[in-house]
Amino acid sequence: MTQQSKETVQAPVACALGAADLKTQGERWRHLYAEAGLERVATNGGLQLRFKRDAPVERELRDLVAVEIECCPWANWMIEAGPGALTLEITSSGDGVPVIQSWFLDEEPVVPGSHR
Repeated sequence: MTQQSKETVQAPVACALGAADLKTQGERWRHLYAEAGLERVATNGGLQLRFKRDAPVERELRDLVAVEIECCPWANWMIEAGPGALTLEITSSGDGVPVIQSWFLDEEPVVPGSHR
């Protein structure tokens, strides 16, 4: 089963979440990756993340991605559920690619929409 964002139109590279929601979303991403993250790899179009596959992890990942689809329409979000792992592919074009890569390629992953 996959979860995918709407087809992106050239939207500005910006997050629509307010400060409090952005903080909460960031904490949820950090916790999920700390508990279940397996791998993060830069791709030509963005980033691929792998998570261990179990029901609570899948539910949280899908909930997080549902928020991201709404607040960051400039990026494409797709979840593939494979044997033993969930793969999240986040892609964009132009200025969106380095922004996506900055979220999780740091030593400590950061939330989509925030920058250090």
